[in-house]
Amino acid sequence: MNKKPVRHILGLSGGKDSTALAVLMRQKYPEIQMEYFFCDTHKELPETYEYLDRIKARLGIKIEKLEAERGFDHWLDVYGGVLPSPKMRWCTKQMKILPLEKFIGDDEAISYIGIRADENREGYISTKPNIKPVFPFKEHGLVKADIIRILEESGIGLPKYYNWRSRSGCFFCFFQRKYEWVMLAENHRDLFEKAVKYEQEHKDGREYTWTQGETLLELLERKDEIINEHEKAMAKKEKEAPNRPLADVLASVLDEEDDDLPCLACHL
Repeated sequence: MNKKPVRHILGLSGGKDSTALAVLMRQKYPEIQMEYFFCDTHKELPETYEYLDRIKARLGIKIEKLEAERGFDHWLDVYGGVLPSPKMRWCTKQMKILPLEKFIGDDEAISYIGIRADENREGYISTKPNIKPVFPFKEHGLVKADIIRILEESGIGLPKYYNWRSRSGCFFCFFQRKYEWVMLAENHRDLFEKAVKYEQEHKDGREYTWTQGETLLELLERKDEIINEHEKAMAKKEKEAPNRPLADVLASVLDEEDDDLPCLACHL
């Protein structure tokens, strides 16, 4: 009986690192029959879908959309109305990891992951022994500046949400910093209001918030304060490194506000 060939998979999140990795692999290893996938929660930003279309057009690739058998609202009920959080990342498991593992099944697979050489984090989103992770950026010694260069030279560039947000992920992702929540309200008021509804609407009356210690509406009341603090931090960073790309300055400022490591399945 002939053994099935090893599958090569690369997950795209709609973020800069996974996109740059797709470009790199096409350039350096065109012989690899890569399978590209995107775990679609149906809670993504419009800019994410637009960026995925740009990737497909520029690279001439097909991106397989993977979906959970049941949507976010179903799993929210299963978990008793408890919103996902850094300590309880059920959304990643149910809507990212399990659809991917179903997609792979028992096939032997090599998964290409966009963790950079300047990042101090390891690990993989699946513990299945038939899925082997590899880290091409680390192998080639590529850092953040290289990733930006790869994207600029490819003509893909950065997603539009990088003007106000430094990570990909769902519009209500709990890893968003306070400034990003404010800017979600500014750029996509309808999505911000949907996130507010998730906080407010619980049939058993319990209260949960996306950010620790305050509701989104309370946070929005401090909008001017949050924006002012952010602008001061941006001006300070730009003065320290005047030639630094704006997206890099934004990411640096936001990382200082909150340096929690996000889920690898969502934010590469």
